Amino acid sequence: MTESIYAAKPWLPLLSEAQRAPVHPAETLVHAFRESVDRTPGHPALAYFDGRLTYRETDELSDSVAGHLAARGLERGDRVAIMLQNSPQFVLALLGAWKAGATVVPLNPMYKSAEVGHVLKDAQVTALICADRAWEAYLRDTAAAAPGVRIALTACELDLQTENDERVLNFERLPVAGDADDLVAVARQGLAAPAGRQLTAADTALISYTSGTSGTPKGALNSHGNIMVNAERQRTGHSVPEGAAYFALAPLFHITGMVCQLAACLTNGGTLVLAYRFHPGVVLDAFAEHRPAYTVGPSTAFMALAATPGVTPEHFASFQVISSGGAPLPPALVEQFREGFGPYIRNGYGLTECTAPCASVPPEREAPVDPVSGTLSVGVPGPDTVVRILDENGAEVPFGEQGEIAVRGPQVVSGYWGLPEATAAAFPDGELRTGDIGFMDREGWLYVVDRKKDMINASGFKVWPREVEDVLYTHPAVREAAVVGVPDAYRGETVRAYVSLRPGASVEPDELGAYCKERLAAYKYPREVEILAELPKTASGKILRRELRSAR
Repeated sequence: MTESIYAAKPWLPLLSEAQRAPVHPAETLVHAFRESVDRTPGHPALAYFDGRLTYRETDELSDSVAGHLAARGLERGDRVAIMLQNSPQFVLALLGAWKAGATVVPLNPMYKSAEVGHVLKDAQVTALICADRAWEAYLRDTAAAAPGVRIALTACELDLQTENDERVLNFERLPVAGDADDLVAVARQGLAAPAGRQLTAADTALISYTSGTSGTPKGALNSHGNIMVNAERQRTGHSVPEGAAYFALAPLFHITGMVCQLAACLTNGGTLVLAYRFHPGVVLDAFAEHRPAYTVGPSTAFMALAATPGVTPEHFASFQVISSGGAPLPPALVEQFREGFGPYIRNGYGLTECTAPCASVPPEREAPVDPVSGTLSVGVPGPDTVVRILDENGAEVPFGEQGEIAVRGPQVVSGYWGLPEATAAAFPDGELRTGDIGFMDREGWLYVVDRKKDMINASGFKVWPREVEDVLYTHPAVREAAVVGVPDAYRGETVRAYVSLRPGASVEPDELGAYCKERLAAYKYPREVEILAELPKTASGKILRRELRSAR
């Protein structure tokens, strides 16, 4: 048997001494958080506009959420879905669910009813924690249609602050629903967390839904151990002082925000700065006020910040580490950002199935650019991780040759919720086959150049074409539909739909875009729609997406 060239880990000399050192992560984030509570109980754990919660207060409030969930009949191992923006309420719900012994199912707040309904049913969710406005608008009915949901908590994200910045908090407080409990009121009841619910590294922390090769969302089983090994690597590998401020630029429901921001921050006894959702002006104001040392976000966010009127280098002067992931990072943006504002944006690469990062640019180093393709390297793997490049038969290719990226390490999940066949296909012998195409140079720098799958990556959000096509097919005028990703200067990729119409039917492209917008999350609906007389097909009748993609 040929010895693996990648198992030798040629990237190790590129890592800092701190990155190469062994780590000893806490059992779960709750364990790490309570250690921070013991060390610095009065230090701010959460900052939300003009609101602050100390570590002690956050511990007590989340204890009460756990006690309430247990009193309502939640059992150890039950699933709790959380659908909230970046707010203290999200953190209280998350810690409270884990303290009650539950598995958390994070949901994108942009999801519409059908998207939420699928997850609630598939994950057999027992409790739903969401914004009061979403509950009143559609989630009450969605939860009622999911047979397992029997506990509901709603949150007004105007609570726990008084500034009411109308740039993002442009909504009104609703009366407390009679069929759901108020999260903040529950947190203030002073209940104790239930005894005997302590979780371990082997327990499932999250069921994180991601789309796969079939187009059906699949729940990746992120264990507490998966989360903590990456959080600890973030903490020890970056030069971020204990107690420093971390700005939550990435959404917390996303695995990057969950691990690289929330988990790393609470493990480091830091202050997690929250600003509800991304608005460039609000973010820059928070940078000026809180002087954060760390943040991570997609390249599109940094483009927007750089283009905001009034932005200056002083806004970024406090940062010791700025990372990017989730969307391609153009080399030109890295240089323009450094020239204009000072910091060097460190590229990274990861997936939900490897619990966020599996490669990043080490401290004190800069990512090389491939001279042939102009692609910026996403960094190098960590000391516990092996990244290999494989051909179509699963055999290793030499350094410099392209193939499928495969990842093995302590951050890789055990599989997908309730899908043994999909698990076996994606994780042969425990190694993640990412479906991404890339290569590694002899030094160990990894480059991602394409995707094996037809997945569209719009501003870091993953979109499966079939999901959009299925919505288009419900329109009475549509005969055929095909959806592809096309290059977009801002989003990296945007969704483009091609359709042919039924005989005698008539519809405008903008009407079809609006139709999808009503039924899909904002990042999924097609920004561009083109109507063709006929879509290209194979001899067997299969629509050729690749021809549509290349024809543009």
